[in-house]
Amino acid sequence: MLKESKQITEYNFRMYYLRRIKDAFKENKNVTDTAQVQTLTEKAKKNLDVLKRQALISQMYGSGKLVIESQAARNKSQ
Repeated sequence: MLKESKQITEYNFRMYYLRRIKDAFKENKNVTDTAQVQTLTEKAKKNLDVLKRQALISQMYGSGKLVIESQAARNKSQ
């Protein structure tokens, strides 16, 4: 899911998905009930399908980079 979310070209959507994915996994890291794990896995698969569609649409109709993206890239290289 993280890999797929990085394919989204719009910065705000990409950062939203990355944050939501990380938060969801942290929130459910202690789940041990098999039925609940299965339910969460099915939900994640459905969300992955949505994420893949969004990434494809984003690549088809993407816009230019935002100023914040340029600054983030510079800070990583320093």
